This record gives sequence, structure tokens and C-alpha cells, in this order.
Amino acid sequence: MSTPNLQQQLDKQRRRVDVDHYDLTVRELVRMASEKELVRAPAYQRKFRWSENDESRLIESLFLGLPVPSIFVATNEDGSWELVDGLQRISTLMHFIADPPELLAEIKKSSPLRLSEELSTLTTFRNKTYADLPTPIQLAFTKRSLRVTALSDKSDRKVRFELFERLNTGGVALTPQEVRACIYRGGFARFLTKLAADSNYSKLVKLQKKRQDDGTREELVLKFFAYLERVDQFDGDVKNFLTEYMQDASSKFDVDRNREFFLKVVGELAAIQDGPILRSGYHSTPLNQFEAIMVGAGRLIKSGKPVRRPKKGWLDDPELVQASTKGTNTPSMLKSRIDRATELLSGKS
Repeated sequence: MSTPNLQQQLDKQRRRVDVDHYDLTVRELVRMASEKELVRAPAYQRKFRWSENDESRLIESLFLGLPVPSIFVATNEDGSWELVDGLQRISTLMHFIADPPELLAEIKKSSPLRLSEELSTLTTFRNKTYADLPTPIQLAFTKRSLRVTALSDKSDRKVRFELFERLNTGGVALTPQEVRACIYRGGFARFLTKLAADSNYSKLVKLQKKRQDDGTREELVLKFFAYLERVDQFDGDVKNFLTEYMQDASSKFDVDRNREFFLKVVGELAAIQDGPILRSGYHSTPLNQFEAIMVGAGRLIKSGKPVRRPKKGWLDDPELVQASTKGTNTPSMLKSRIDRATELLSGKS
């Protein structure tokens, strides 16, 4: 790539990004969280994992004026901020100050933070709550500021997705589907969640423990619609393919018609399948194979053909298994496993 082309690409991508920087006090950040001006997406709520020792160290650092990492947010169309990186810090401030008291319920805490016995510098602050501190010290703390970097609502949605992915690390790491649920909150995201909880769908999918609550169920529903409608546009980049589909579906998608169709597909699969979809010797559903089976059943129903019970052992079909386990994200392998699943579900051997 020549130097002009390098510069052109750099300039083009930089134009997609628009950020502002703010220095906000602890008091202001807690107020914004309390009044929902600073939105902590639902996918984050269950991932607040800091121990009280961790929280206490942050509070001590703020008291001492030590540098604290920036908080990153994305600006929503209504002017509110979506928290991208900084959940632990914001939740800790809410836990410590606990004013109003309703803040505790939002972070699933029953009582205000009591500073740890392990504080290394401010030893006289050990075992103290915010309410225990003298007013001058309380005021000094709430006037401490943190740097906030805000991605403007003028920035490209894909930039927002990339920002979430790049910054969500460590204890708050989100899967791509959890990031999509944060970025594209609304009717379509709720639609995916409701379908993922359907009883017939749940009977068909058995997930590993670590995947039971990380957006995998919802992503499989998303894959069903995306692959059914756009398999010919798939280029091998699963993450980007699904993100683009979810972005489009968030603004134009026939929820009622597609809900009925999805429920028919999983209902017919549940009728021909005793228990979850599993290969011999496996204890969890092979996800690549499952997505092909779902799309195959969808194709048959969409064309007015019945979904038939395949021969015994069909889930171990060599052609289907091979296309589901080697080079799985290539367009050719995706097409191969969907085609084979369609054949098997149509009654062909």
C-alpha cells in the first residue's frame, strides 16, 4: 500500500471518530448515574466483580489524588452517556457514597462500602463508611475529579462497537453479542432475548456452563435470521457480518412475522428431536452444527416443505460433522453444512 493510500485510509477512519474530554467530579458522576444520565447497560450489571478490597484501594487512591484511569462513554441520541469502560470505578463510587440509598439496589449491594482493613496508606480510614467521615473530608472527596472521554453520537456505530470491544477487558470483558446488545439496545435486542428464552429452543440447546449467560443463546438466534436471509453475503467475518445484520435489523425488522416463523422452526425441530442437539460423546450442543440445522429447518418451512425426522444417528452424519468442525467460518463450509442439514431434515440420506 502506497503512502498516499495509507494516509487516505487513516484520514477516512479518523473522520468516523469524534470524541470530547471532560473532567467531572465524583459528586457529578454519582448524580449522573443516579439520574440515568450515565447508563450502565444491563449486560454489565452482573459483571461487577470487584472485591471490597479492590473498591477500597480505588477510594484511597482518589483521596490521595493518585491518577485513576479514564472513564470511556458513548453519547446516545437523547444526550445520555452509555458507559463503555469504567463500570468498576463508577459502581464503587455509588457503593461508597450510597446517596441516594437507591443506588445500592442498582449495584446489588445491601449496605454502603466500609473501607477495608487492608488500606496501606490511609490506615485511620480503615473500617469507615462515607457517612462516618467528617463533612470537610466528605466534601474534599466528592470534589475529586475523573477524566471522562466521550465518543460523540456523530461517530459511526461500528466505531462504537470497536470501542466497546477494545476497552472491555479484564473483569468486565463482554462477548461480541453482549457488546451488540449494548450498542443496539431496543426492540430487536429485546426480541432476541425473548426468543432465546423460548421453551422449545431451550430444549434444543445445551450450553457449556461458561456460555450459559454470555449472550450465546441470543447470538444463535441472531445467526439464524442473518444466515437464513444473507448467507450469500457472508465473507467469513462472523463478527462483522452479525453486527451489520443487527444494526440493520434494529431499524427495520418485522418482529411479529419473524417471531411466529422462529417459533414454528424450533417447534418442529423439538417435535422430531428427543432432547438437545448433541453429537455422540459430547455433553453440549455443537454450535456450528446447530446453526446449520436451524437454518436448514427454516429453509424447508419457508419453502412450504415439511421438516422430517432424519434417520437415527443423523447428528453424527460425517458430511455434516466435517463441515461443522473444519474451517467452519469459511463461506464454503457454512454453505456446505447448511445444505447438508437441509438434506437430512428433508428426509434424504
